[in-house]
Amino acid sequence: MESTMKAPGPLHHLDVPLERDGFLRTLLRSLAGTLQDVVGLDEAAGFISVVGQEMGERINHDYRHALQVENLDRAQVADVLVDLKARIQGDFFVIEEDEEKIVLGNRSCPFAEKVVGRPALCMMTSNVFGSIAAENLGYAKVELQETIAEGEAGCRVVVYLQPTEEAAQAAGREYFKATPAS
Repeated sequence: MESTMKAPGPLHHLDVPLERDGFLRTLLRSLAGTLQDVVGLDEAAGFISVVGQEMGERINHDYRHALQVENLDRAQVADVLVDLKARIQGDFFVIEEDEEKIVLGNRSCPFAEKVVGRPALCMMTSNVFGSIAAENLGYAKVELQETIAEGEAGCRVVVYLQPTEEAAQAAGREYFKATPAS
């Protein structure tokens, strides 16, 4: 069987800032920007939410399998949210955690500078966090209080774990545990 590896071409020595990670982040930025321009921010966020939901389900499955648990408890959910972002080069950390909510900060977006001006990409965070929290704890509402995408130095994300008065007043998206089909 022949190797499918190709030798570098005649231009491989050129200083062209092109590599897979940067290319994919630029691709996602362009897709989000096009969606925002063509259908508007709310609709673009909706499309990205669908992808985020699927990613959240997959990530949730992977962590539960790795931890060998049926469901994550609140502390594990907080740990998973921080760990998954670290694995994709985000810098999330827990600011506050109690029975009602997990408040997270972030110093570095996985999309790096490509997220600036593309708040629709933040729906990935909202949906991944929301779906993981809701699937394990029954309910979540994610409020993106501050985001790098909107020009802030960092992010502040609140994951409400119970439908409290504070959660009801927060701007954000609600997530519920999926009910098995009957």
